[in-house]
Amino acid sequence: MKWWGWGVDGVGFHHEDKPGFAPFVKFAVGLDLLTAERAGEPAFDKLKVGKSNATAALLKTLTGIVGADNVSTDDMLRVIHTYGKSLRDLVRIRGNMIERVPDIVVYPADEAETQKIVDAAVAANAVIIPFGGGSNIGGSLEPAPEEKRTIISLDLGRLREVLDIDAESGLARIQAGAQGPDLEKQLNDRGWTIGHFPDSFTHSTVGGWVATRSSGMQSDKYGDIADIARGMRVVRPGGTLVLRPLPSTSSGPSVREMILGSEGRLGVITEVTVQVHRIPEKRDVYAYFFPNWEAGIKTMQQISESDAAPSITRISDARETAFTLATSKDRKGLDKFMAGKVLPWIMGRKWGKDKLDQICISFIAYEGSPEHAKRQRKLVEKMIRANGGLTIIGTGPGILYDQKKFDTPYLRDFLLDMGAAGDVSETAAPWSKLNQVHDAVYAAAQKAYDQVGVQGWIMSHMSHSYHSGACLYFTFAFVFDKDPIAEYNIVKNAIQQSFVDNDATISHHHGVGTEHSAWLEEDISAEGVKIMTGLFDANDAAHNFNPGKILPSAKKATPARKSPATKAPAAKSATAKAPAAKASTAKKAPAKAAKK
Repeated sequence: MKWWGWGVDGVGFHHEDKPGFAPFVKFAVGLDLLTAERAGEPAFDKLKVGKSNATAALLKTLTGIVGADNVSTDDMLRVIHTYGKSLRDLVRIRGNMIERVPDIVVYPADEAETQKIVDAAVAANAVIIPFGGGSNIGGSLEPAPEEKRTIISLDLGRLREVLDIDAESGLARIQAGAQGPDLEKQLNDRGWTIGHFPDSFTHSTVGGWVATRSSGMQSDKYGDIADIARGMRVVRPGGTLVLRPLPSTSSGPSVREMILGSEGRLGVITEVTVQVHRIPEKRDVYAYFFPNWEAGIKTMQQISESDAAPSITRISDARETAFTLATSKDRKGLDKFMAGKVLPWIMGRKWGKDKLDQICISFIAYEGSPEHAKRQRKLVEKMIRANGGLTIIGTGPGILYDQKKFDTPYLRDFLLDMGAAGDVSETAAPWSKLNQVHDAVYAAAQKAYDQVGVQGWIMSHMSHSYHSGACLYFTFAFVFDKDPIAEYNIVKNAIQQSFVDNDATISHHHGVGTEHSAWLEEDISAEGVKIMTGLFDANDAAHNFNPGKILPSAKKATPARKSPATKAPAAKSATAKAPAAKASTAKKAPAKAAKK
């Protein structure tokens, strides 16, 4: 990926072909994209990169293990391996605020070389930070600024093969450095799929998924990575932990669960055996509209409790629905007429023209045999109609959603270019708490925006369903005023605190890292932190493996919740109604085009 942003060079977000986007952004955060000056690509030679403190002896040892071409102290590679891709990471990279970079980047070819690297690093009392695709947004990769020891970024990018498939059991052995597109292609070529598609799919690895307890867009059917990963191999000092891919076991406390979400603190994951599935005969993603958020959430809960088994159950609230419509490309001819005139007319007749700003769009996927998919759809649509939803939209918007589902991270870079923040926080809560969490987060975000003195925006969707609850995924945005990091911290901390204050978790699928560690005790209790501390200390007494992650450090133990000394005038309320989805020819409100 780019050293300064998400994805590959030459790919980015563009709004010129999306007529509703610029008006929407101005409405949401007060930023005029038509007049704003966009920052250019930052210059690498302007960065202040600390000199590598790698000793000649350690470099010689590592070179002897992997070869000279696979050991580097190059400044560019070291910077690429310093951070993940959170907004905080990108602001620091762009702002020349890099406190500590790895001293060495090393690329093993296999598990045997990984073992030798780990043993050599521990013998030298160096720090090892495993690196997969570099997509993490929780602070799981960054070195501690105060670290004086040599830091090795152990990049597993050469370990990227699907090694074996047990067709009878539906189990695939995959090297930990295999990125989403690579491993999925290798599986598809043999008729299989892993069914795991996180937003970061194009630039994340199976080892990274395990290390952060990832979830994917189709977790409703295939499960989260905690359900998919059955066996693991983890290199530790002096030996390799081997967890066989058993369907279930009662062998004491689960060591497998200890590795899941461990973020490199217990060793280097080199191989994962995952549950795979035959590629379904049929897969369709349908779009639906609900009159409001409450009706949509009620339907999602009913689906989770029913015999229906869709692979995606996702619903956006009214604000995210307005955003979704605003990012649509312009339509032509009959398609434009249907989306811009006919559909809004139908919704207006059904729910009232004055309530179109409450509508919520939903995407639900059905897959399997044609008969099975048809039956699932019939069951789901019966529940949708019972709750006042509209089932006539079809697969058109769903196809576009499927095509663009991995492009969203590029939007964050675009907003940064314009001097604005766009970031996410996600959580999970029981159904009985879900609406409470949703409303509380909105209120907390608005209070934070008022504190900073900016016009802010927040929106949400429910991304994954479980029998007892669901995941809520929040996106927030505002234009920076004077201090991007400080202002970001106020908003992000308010949202995270709102999660735990309302009985939700601090992270559903982005891990803990350093971003969320301040709330760990509130999430798992003081005794839970004590157990986790004991686990890490007992297995890594010298703290050679990615120290400072998950458990809060003294510097980050208390979230920054104090008000600044001076306060700018209050911003427009974040609870302002989003523009209604009306005719696509209207010009006054930002997101009136009912387009996909």
